[in-house]
Amino acid sequence: MHLHLPGHSAPTPSRRTLLRGIGGAAALGAGIPLLSACGGSGSAADPKTVSVGSNASDAVPKKAFAEIYAAFKKQSGVTVDVNTKDHNTFQEQINSYLQGTPDDVFNWFAGYRMQFFASKKLASPIDDVWEKIGGNFPDAMKALSKGEDGKYYFVPLYTYPWAIFYRKSVFRQHGYEVPTTWEKFVALCKQMKKDGLVPIAFGDKDAWPALGTFDQINFRTNGYDFHVDLMAGKAAWTDAKVRTAFDHWAEILPYHQEGAVGRTWQDAAQSLAAKKSGMYLLGTFVGQQFTNEADREDLDFFAFPEIDPAYGQDTVEAPTDGFLLSKAPKNRAGAIKLLEYLGSPAAEQIYLTSDPNVVAASTKADTSSYSALQKKAYEMISGAKHLTQFMDRDSRPDFTATVMQPALQKFIRDPKGIDGLLSSIERQKKTIFASS
Repeated sequence: MHLHLPGHSAPTPSRRTLLRGIGGAAALGAGIPLLSACGGSGSAADPKTVSVGSNASDAVPKKAFAEIYAAFKKQSGVTVDVNTKDHNTFQEQINSYLQGTPDDVFNWFAGYRMQFFASKKLASPIDDVWEKIGGNFPDAMKALSKGEDGKYYFVPLYTYPWAIFYRKSVFRQHGYEVPTTWEKFVALCKQMKKDGLVPIAFGDKDAWPALGTFDQINFRTNGYDFHVDLMAGKAAWTDAKVRTAFDHWAEILPYHQEGAVGRTWQDAAQSLAAKKSGMYLLGTFVGQQFTNEADREDLDFFAFPEIDPAYGQDTVEAPTDGFLLSKAPKNRAGAIKLLEYLGSPAAEQIYLTSDPNVVAASTKADTSSYSALQKKAYEMISGAKHLTQFMDRDSRPDFTATVMQPALQKFIRDPKGIDGLLSSIERQKKTIFASS
C-alpha cells in the first residue's frame, strides 16, 4: 500500500483515534496529578513482560490490540501488560504521564505530536527497530516516523481519512446527490432540513471534533500551505483568510445538530445510524458505531466539498496512529521486540481484521480483504496531493488543548463574536509559541 504521506514537522486517527485525532494534551508543564489516572502499570524489569500504555479504550480497538498482543506472546514468549486509560484522559495527561514512570511502550500519533515529545526527550529513538521494519513502509511513512533530529521514534500501524459520511439508502430515498462544491453542499443542507433531517450530525463534548471541522474548511478555503503555516504558528489567526474560513463555517452552523458541546461523537454517530441525520464529518472510525452489518453496508462517504477552485479537494486529513518507546523503558529488549512485531504486516493484518474502519500504514499488509469503505479510504489517501494529520496533531498540543478547543466551542455557541475570539487566539498563540 503506497501512502504518500508528507514528512514535514507541522503537519490522525485518534485524534485520535481513535482513533481520531482525538483530544489534545493539556498545557505542557501543567503538572496534572497523574498516577491515579494515567500512571504506568509499573511492571518491574521482568524480561518476559513488556508494559504498554494504551489510549485504545473504545471496544473495537481495545479488542484488536488484545489480539495483536496475544499473537506476539505466542511468537516471542513475552507477555504484554496493557495499561488502558480512557482515550481523552490519556491525551490530556500524556505530558505528566511521560515525565513520570510511563510504560515501556505507548500508543501515540505520527508527525508533530510525536516530534514534540521526542524533542523533549520524553521518547527514545528506535533506529534499531527501523533497520528491521524499514522495508515494510513507503518513504513518506518513514519520514512521518522521524523526529526533528532525523532519528526514528514512531512505528505506524494504521491510518484513516476524515470525510463526510452518509447512508446510501437515505440519499436514494430523497434523491440527494453527493455535493462536490460548497454551493451544492449548502443547498443539500437546506433540502435536508426541509425533509425533516438534521443535515449535519455533530458532537463536540470532548472538544476535538470541531478541530477537524475547522481543518477541512480552512484548507479548502485557503489551501494546504496556509493551513500548515497556521498550525505551525507562522500565520496569524487575525489574517483575513482565517476570518473567511470562519464565515464559511458560520454559514453552515445552523445546519449542525444543536447542543453539540454536550454530545459525544458516538451519540452523534448514532443519529446518522438511526437515519435522523443526513451527514456527518468525521474519521472512518465512525464505522465503529455501525454494529449491524446491513447498516455498515449502507454507510458511505465523500470528500469535503471544494470551496476555492484553486485548491479543489486536493488535501485529505489522514491521521496515522502507532507506537513510541518511552524515555527509560524497564524492559528495553522486550519493548524493541514488541515494536518490531507491531511494524510487521502480520500485526497490521490482525488489527485490520478486528477493526475494518481503518487502513494499513504498511505497503506489505494484505489488502485483499478490504471492505468497499476501506478500498475507498485507501484510494482517497493515496490519491491526495497533500495529507494533513489533524489539528491537535499538526500543532503544539498545549496550544490546541488550552486555546483552540475552548475557542472553537465558544464559536459554536456564539459565532457572532468571531473577531474578538480570533484576536484572543492570536495573542495566546504568540505567548505559547514563543515559549520554546
